[in-house]
Amino acid sequence: MTAARILRGRTLGFRDDPRLDGAVVTEADGAVAIGTDGRILWSGPFADLPESFLGGSVEHFPGKIIMPGFIDAHVHFPQHRMIAAPAKDLLEWLNRFAFEEEAQYSSEAFAAAAAERFLDKLISHGTTSALAFSSVHKGAADCLFKAAQGRGMCLTTGKTLMDRNAPDAVLDTAEDGARDSADLIGKWHGVDRLRYAITVRFAVTSTEAQLQAAGALYGDNPDCLMHSHISESAGEIEFVKQQFPWSRDYTDVYDRFGLLGGNTVLAHGIHLSERECQVLHDASAIVVHCPTSNNFLGSGLFDIDHLRAPERPVHVGLATDVAGGTSYSMLQTLGEAYKVAMLKGRKLTALDGFYLATLGNARGLGLDGEIGTLEAGAWADIVVLDPQATDVLAARDELSENLEDTLFALMMLGDDRAVRKVYIRGEMVHEKD
Repeated sequence: MTAARILRGRTLGFRDDPRLDGAVVTEADGAVAIGTDGRILWSGPFADLPESFLGGSVEHFPGKIIMPGFIDAHVHFPQHRMIAAPAKDLLEWLNRFAFEEEAQYSSEAFAAAAAERFLDKLISHGTTSALAFSSVHKGAADCLFKAAQGRGMCLTTGKTLMDRNAPDAVLDTAEDGARDSADLIGKWHGVDRLRYAITVRFAVTSTEAQLQAAGALYGDNPDCLMHSHISESAGEIEFVKQQFPWSRDYTDVYDRFGLLGGNTVLAHGIHLSERECQVLHDASAIVVHCPTSNNFLGSGLFDIDHLRAPERPVHVGLATDVAGGTSYSMLQTLGEAYKVAMLKGRKLTALDGFYLATLGNARGLGLDGEIGTLEAGAWADIVVLDPQATDVLAARDELSENLEDTLFALMMLGDDRAVRKVYIRGEMVHEKD
């Protein structure tokens, strides 16, 4: 079989967590052969490229890094215009800015235009796949699915369920929310590269009736994701105690209504107790670290080692959380994650960080083997990074002694300017000017 396209340059991929021997796969002069179906046929040293692939066109990227596209494990589609909106904390930010902006998405024309801009922003920053919150409006989720389908993207989203403690313009009801979600599941889940996430805003914006309905939906559709927030700020946790006085803690609310499982993705998790971590471990849920958002809103410092304690590890993902987060760039997100780890007396290596943003997130989202890797059979969702994209990066790279040095500089100093090219299903969808 002849490859449709061959990418040549320094390659980086992962077979497993880089803390394990043999998990990092890199070639100084590597190649990725891409088939006409958009999947990877082969990767390895360019010198070992099978003869059957030699007829394919070759794009050579000397001095660049060819790696899996970034995966954003938690981002808000209807907040993309309000990035960097100031507030004293999470709850004020939601009430002053987020709910008002999300109300605009009742207009499908508005939502359709926003979906195009939103996905263009992700792609230009090297992100080829995402788990995204939509608004409470059924039509807005529909628009995002259509926009992602048109780009061939692997994307998971869902309409938000929210029936209390917010303005009327962004509320549904337990019955309407469940019905609209079921309709969207039937229309989009499993179509092309799209999946549905049953999406609870957070515990305090849903009545017990709505949480029960969401749990029933999850039980009926166990291959869907369940996407929400947990333990983000002190004020939020206190609000949960007030709304659910019977609960032992925040996690107990989701557990009580059948919302914890192997496809449960919970953003933040900064203040989780030992008991909660054990429950999440037992449920095989994923907690997503959102460092730029946590820092911007003063929510707290995430302790990655606490979550990943070997006696009851919780799978940790990584995300921008735009627009609480202040950058679409997973590179900048990695830089903030490193700083947070240092403030907690921990260390996040460059290889660990790049794993989290690719294969680690793919595994957490149930997409292992499909994305986040350069292994044969995976989709050719690929980013080409330029470690000398800016004067500062170029000067720093002169001192790099190995690939990990180069990756560390990229995650501390890089942004969308370091994204040279982006491919989705083997087709080039973004090129740096």
